[in-house]
Amino acid sequence: MPEMPEVQGLVDYLDDRLTSRTITKATVASIAALKTFDPPIDRLVNSTVRGVARHGKFIDIITVTGDGDELHLVFHLAKAGWLRWYDALPATVIKPGRTPIALRIAFDDGAGFDLTEAGTKKSLAVYVTRDPQTVPGIARLGPDPLYPPMSLEDFRALLAGRRTQIKGLLRDQSIIGGIGNAYSDEILHAAKLSPYAIAATLGDDDTARLHQAMIETLTTAISVASGKPPAELKDAKRAGMSVHAQAGKPCPVCGDTVRSVFFADRSLEYCPTCQTGGKPLADRRLSRLLK
Repeated sequence: MPEMPEVQGLVDYLDDRLTSRTITKATVASIAALKTFDPPIDRLVNSTVRGVARHGKFIDIITVTGDGDELHLVFHLAKAGWLRWYDALPATVIKPGRTPIALRIAFDDGAGFDLTEAGTKKSLAVYVTRDPQTVPGIARLGPDPLYPPMSLEDFRALLAGRRTQIKGLLRDQSIIGGIGNAYSDEILHAAKLSPYAIAATLGDDDTARLHQAMIETLTTAISVASGKPPAELKDAKRAGMSVHAQAGKPCPVCGDTVRSVFFADRSLEYCPTCQTGGKPLADRRLSRLLK
């Protein structure tokens, strides 16, 4: 799933190429992906892009119609979605139900992009709205950790009293916007904390390390993603991972073997030596450490 660094990379790339461009075509190939009907998506045609913004993991293309109305094309790529950019958009006809393409947007310079989604479980979501805060996932977003940078005091306030595992807290978009499964693994590894640690029980040193790890991990990942075309972002993300999706490989810090814990639809990765005092985590959702 694309997370804050990759989404910010897409935002920067699109903003550089789309600002002041005019939308000439908006083709929906997957009706299930379009979550709004008013205003209709056709209203985007002949509107001019003012800029591109990010809300958590949502991308927001801000446009102005010929009548002066502001419209937002907002989308969330979900687990298996991606954006495919073309300097020259293909002229091929999209056949709904027979293509991974959910949406195609064309611009007046001949460029454009497709939103695609792999697999059978379709979660990619597209919205056309006058106000991005009407999108449910945006309305419930917690604060962004980087824009502006979250202070240590504010971070501690978010953790205070929460009897939840820190891994789940970092992934909860209503608490902190933009972090997902991959970067929560990376942040916890950098902070030398177990993913099963309870947020409210972390000491001052733990929260300070975790805060620093969050800011530095995300800032570094965004700097890596910045300027890269969409086709290169996934590989850049994988290349920067220390533990996420690295099970069976040596930890780059201590050399211990990176391990996984599997759940129904995802896994987490961690280093026992760096994070859990050398003890392996039990591979079941509610367990803490093996005795």
